[in-house]
Amino acid sequence: MPQDSLLPDGSNRRTFLARTLGTGGTLVGATVVGGGAAPVEAAPAAPAETTRVTLNVNGRTHAVDLDVRASLLEAVRDGLGLTGSKKGCNQGACGACTVLVDGERQLSCITLAARYEGRRVTTVEGLARGGQLHPVQAAFVERDGFQCGFCTSGQVVSAVGLLAEEPDVADEDIPELMSGNLCRCAAYQNMHLAIQDARGRR
Repeated sequence: MPQDSLLPDGSNRRTFLARTLGTGGTLVGATVVGGGAAPVEAAPAAPAETTRVTLNVNGRTHAVDLDVRASLLEAVRDGLGLTGSKKGCNQGACGACTVLVDGERQLSCITLAARYEGRRVTTVEGLARGGQLHPVQAAFVERDGFQCGFCTSGQVVSAVGLLAEEPDVADEDIPELMSGNLCRCAAYQNMHLAIQDARGRR
């Protein structure tokens, strides 16, 4: 086998590569570990701007200090502890956050709480009266209109709003009019039957 040719410093190619790779490994290791460089500190976040908002939720008036960017969902969940309304997609696409505002359906995750000063907001916790479930709630229980339950509060509130908008809604129109509320378990059939039942109990 041919001998490795000698380099000007008297080393052969194999020795040179071993020495170079060893040095490079040390440098790479130093870079990965930090190499003694001073850590970069993040600038402190600016304090959030807050505002006091008076909300009428489930028949009670609440004065809460909120971040001016807070959504109505964040106000009722984090500010008032009413966790029935769920944060699903947080983009207004799934309907899990549905509440009623002055009796009309509203996606609470995509609207600013400050816009609803003095408006009448109803969450799923505010539907029952005197210990009695709302007819829609009772129908959902009887028809087993849920599976995992995550979307159920939004479905129920939306159904209450639907029956207020269209008291005599036709059976075949219910799926379309409830299409803003998604169910990842696909329990739609029993939900729609529950809405039909509740329609006759108002």
